[in-house]
This record gives sequence, structure tokens and C-alpha cells, in this order.
Amino acid sequence: MPHRIVSLAAHSGTGKTTLAEALLHRSGVISRMGRVEDGTTRSDHTDAEKAHGFSIQTGVLRLTHEGTDVTVLDTPGFADFVREIRGGIRAADSVLVLVSAVGGVEVGTERAWATADRFGMPRVVVVNRMDRDRADFFTVLADVRASLKGPVAATFLPVGEGPDFRGVVNVLTGEVSPPQELPPTLTGALREARDALLDAIVETDDDLMGRYLEGEPIGDDELEAAYLRAVHAGTLYPVLPVSAVTGVGLDALLHLMVRGLRSARERGPLTGVDGQTREPTPDAPLSARVWRVSIDPFVGKVAYVRVWSGTLRPGDTLRNTSQDLDVRPMHLYVPNGKDLTEVPELPAGSIGVLTKLPDLHAGDTLADPARPITYDPLWLPDPVHTVAIHPATRQDEDKLGAALAKLREEDPTLHYAREPQTGEQLLSGMGDMHLGIAVEKLAAQGVTVTTTPPRIPYRETIHAPAEAQGKHKKQSGGHGQYGDCRIRIEPGPGFAFRSAVVGGAIPSKYIPSIEKGVQDAMQRGALAGYPMQDVHVTVLDGSYHDVDSSDIAFRTAGSLALKNAVTGARPGLLEPIMQLRVRAPASFTGDLISDLQTRRARVQGMDPEGTVIVVTALVPQAELQTYSADLRSLTGDRGAFSLKPHGYQPVPEPLAKKIIEARQGELAGA
Repeated sequence: MPHRIVSLAAHSGTGKTTLAEALLHRSGVISRMGRVEDGTTRSDHTDAEKAHGFSIQTGVLRLTHEGTDVTVLDTPGFADFVREIRGGIRAADSVLVLVSAVGGVEVGTERAWATADRFGMPRVVVVNRMDRDRADFFTVLADVRASLKGPVAATFLPVGEGPDFRGVVNVLTGEVSPPQELPPTLTGALREARDALLDAIVETDDDLMGRYLEGEPIGDDELEAAYLRAVHAGTLYPVLPVSAVTGVGLDALLHLMVRGLRSARERGPLTGVDGQTREPTPDAPLSARVWRVSIDPFVGKVAYVRVWSGTLRPGDTLRNTSQDLDVRPMHLYVPNGKDLTEVPELPAGSIGVLTKLPDLHAGDTLADPARPITYDPLWLPDPVHTVAIHPATRQDEDKLGAALAKLREEDPTLHYAREPQTGEQLLSGMGDMHLGIAVEKLAAQGVTVTTTPPRIPYRETIHAPAEAQGKHKKQSGGHGQYGDCRIRIEPGPGFAFRSAVVGGAIPSKYIPSIEKGVQDAMQRGALAGYPMQDVHVTVLDGSYHDVDSSDIAFRTAGSLALKNAVTGARPGLLEPIMQLRVRAPASFTGDLISDLQTRRARVQGMDPEGTVIVVTALVPQAELQTYSADLRSLTGDRGAFSLKPHGYQPVPEPLAKKIIEARQGELAGA
């Protein structure tokens, strides 16, 4: 039986999960549609998804229509779950990009479109929620044409809009579904849409283009065949209106999914990182990729795989070429919502599940050991939001490491590290929502943690040269301790240390000890206990004692010298600076800039990209602690951002004074 794997991708709140439920209902898989609000959909079946009312992981659903099996991958809409979004799109052969008939193209729409572009995916634009008040198909169509790269054309038009949305009309044939009289007001729009679609179709076929330019008539059957070939090849992106709630337009969408979207076998050869290729057929050498991993409390690790070529059977030995080891799955399953059905084989073009294989990770390639191949890994962005996590009890502390390892197995976009300067345990992810879900998952594993904004890793430095002596002299019976040095410090990039001692005033063997002492003092800081940086040190002179001098004495002297010198070198506080890149609808430009100004940002650029503005700025890390939630509120969840370190810069004097006083109070209390 023919098979299609189709990913649903969109901005949050466009009704993807409801559409998936409607497709299952219309194709007869379920007798009654579930509701996201009630937590009764097939796709959003985890406790967290039911509690929050949105998708957190990619749901896998199966249906049959017109003799064709279809696997639907319902990806999350929130950018916080980017791994699930990209993994779900990568595992499919085509993408349905949903757009709200009320909101139009949003940042999440553009992200999904860009990911589909990256993987060369054919796609269909589905204008959903046509039954809503203020729904406007033609405004959204213009928005899609202006905002999304590629040959877009309306292939169906709505009969009515908002609560009056009652049908769709085929632009090529003029057929109305469900059957009804075409409103006269739609005649002109239908004529314009047909002309635009005809132009788009003939541009994908040189033979048709030649005949079209010569004025030769082209039959409707030829046009439809060329249209389906173009959709299949990804050279034409059709747009059609639907309402997942009322079901209007679903028949047209299902027909297009099975007729126009490509199957796995039709996507062409697959290429590995070394240039090897595999034909996507069941008789080719086996290759597959793990596109997501979940941890089930009863089953253990569950690896979702897309079989790209060959046929996978129970007991086959597979080479995990990404990890350079062999695995042997004894049972194979196909998923449908939360249910797993055991199957005797998984041929090319299948989405399957492997269990009880701890050595599988998201992104791994599996292959026939005799014909190994490795596909390129899924690129994932760096985290943008960080919290400090604090286990509630010693028992929670003991279990935290193992629990975090499970979370990282499921979601590689989560990062965990201990900040050496502050000693805090830091959890980083794609946003406040992402980390909130992670904390809930820790609690489900029996690990209770609280979160706080992380401490800012300030640094100290100097702004002027200075000289000072450090002398350590102690006599306590027997051998004493004696070390004496004079140093000069001056500002400079990084850390540099050299000796300018002449005449043997300090034996050369003690110079390394002075350097260690200087570094000891720099780690402790002089203003507020923060490490120092960008200091160059020169040992000028000193003295020693034949009996009492030692490495430890000169190390102590070096530390004292640095501490004494800093007081005259105009010490100052430095703060970490991040390069922020914000992408949001251009209508929010003024709000974005005003908000950044309150964060002491230096705007570097504002670059328009269609209906979107990209703002780049340098912002102190301390001002970005709540930016994930603030940007979501500012833009109605239509903004996205990325961060990368940009070094350290001086803290303004009034603010530095407050930070130093607070820090000194902390140290005194400790």
C-alpha cells in the first residue's frame, strides 16, 4: 500500500493538534474528535501536554485515505521545543505548514518554512481556523506570498469566511465542496486565482510553458497532472483554506495529501556525510536515523526511527555508525499516539520504534554493518535561557545527576553545567517554558528542585598601572619564612607575567612561586571577591634569605604584592556582555527598541526581512535574566531570539557600586 509521511508544523496556537484529530476523524480512525482543552486528543497524550494544553513532543498518528497509508507527525508550535520540531520535519517527506486565518504568517511559521527549505521539503500551506471571526483568507494569502520564500499559489478558495465558512472551490476545476452554488461575489476572485495558478503551473514545466506562450490550449487533465507533479517535486506550494473544527476543506486536504505529496520512494537517493548514496527502497542496504528519544517509566528508552532504505527486521544486527557500535533490536513497533503495535518488519519509508537499546541517541544513524553509512546530524541551536537549580534535599541532590541524564537523553537542547566561578548548578534551554517543563519532568522522577536566576559571573580588572611591594616575614622558632618582591601591574589583554629582576635579587627558582601567588590573589579579587582579568604583571625587584626563603614564602609575597598594587591601579568591575539577535514582526520594532534601551543595550543593526525585523544588539547578561518570558509577552509569542557571548565590558560606576556593596555583604555574611 502506498505510504506518506507528513509533518504538521506551524506557529503555536494555529490548531495543528486539532487538525490532526480532525484528519483522524474524517478518515475513520476515530469515531469522535478529542479536544485539546479536555486533554483527549490522540496526539497530546502525555500528562504534561494534558495539563498545559499544548504539544511538547511530536505526536505520531496513522490514518488511511483513498487506499494510502499516511503517517502524520504533529510537531509542537512553541520554539522552546525546537528539537521536536526539527526532528519531526526531518523525519517526514513533506510538510503541511499551518497558518492562522486570523493571525497570518508569524515567526513560528517562518521558522517552520525555513526548516522545510533546509531539508528541501515539498509543502502545502493550510490556512486553518477559517470558521473564526475576523478570518480573512485573501489577506493571509497576500501575507504568505510576501513573507514565505517560494512559488505559492491558491489552489482552493473559501466559500464564505468566519462563521459563514461553508465550503471550498477548486481553482482549476471550479468544483465546489460540499456541492453548492458558487456565490457570484467569488467569480472574479476565482478567475484571478486560476490565472495565477495557471502561470505557476506552466513555470514548472518547459513543454507546457512553450505551448502556453504560443497560445495553444492546455486541457484540464494535463494541467492537473502538471500541478500534482509540481506539488510532488516541491516546485509549487499550494494554499488551501480549512476549518479543523467544522471539517470544511478536510476532504480537499486529504485528497491533496495522498495525490500530490511524495512518498518515501519518490524522494530520490539519500546521501551520507561521505558522499555515499542509498536508494529509498526496501531492497536497498538498510539505513535509518533515530529522530527522537523518550524515556518511558515502564519500557525504558524508546527510540523513534525513520527507516530511509532497506528493511529492518527483529534480530538484525545494526551498526550505529554515529557511535561506532552494534545494536540488535529484538522487537519492532509502529507508534500511533501513545499506542505501540508490534510488527514483523519496518520497510523503507516507515516510522518505527525500537526499545531497550540504551546505546541509541537522537540523531544516530543505523546501517547494515556490511554497507555502513552515516547521515549528517540534526543541527540544533544553542540555549538562550538559563536558571540555577537547587535540590530541595540531600536526597534530591543525590538523584539529580541521573535524572538530568534522562532529560538530556530525551532532549539534547537541554544543557547542564556547574558554573565554576559561582558554584551554581545551571540548567539551560530554549526558553522559560522549556525549562519549566524540564523541572516538572524532574519532579515526575522524584527529584524536587527550585530555580532562581543565576548569579552573574562578574569579573574585576584594573584601569591604570601601579607598583607595590609584597613582603612576607615570619619567625616562629627554627626556620622562619621570608619572601619579598616588588611588582608592577598594568592593564592589558589576558594575563601576562614576566620577570625583570637583575643581579640575583630574587633567585630564579622563586619566580614561578611569585606568579602562583599573584594568580591566587587575582582569583580572590580585590573589590568584591570576583576573579580578575586583563592584568599584566612584571616582577621588578625583591630580596631573599638564604635560610628562611621558600616557595611558599614567595607565593605569599606575590599574593600580597598584587593585593597592594591593585588599590592604586583604579580597579573596576566588568560584566559579561551577550550578543542578542531578535526576530519579530516589523510592527513590533518600536517596542523592541524601547525595551532594549531599558536593558542598557547597544543596538548594532536593524535588518528588515519581508514583514519581519531582525534586531542585533549587545546587552549585559544581567539584563537578560527574564528576556525569554518578556519577549513572549511583548510580541504575543511572535518573537524569537538567540544569544552568544561577546566578552566583558565595564559596569557603569553607580551600578558597580551597588553590586560591590551587595557582594561584600554576601561575603561578610558567609
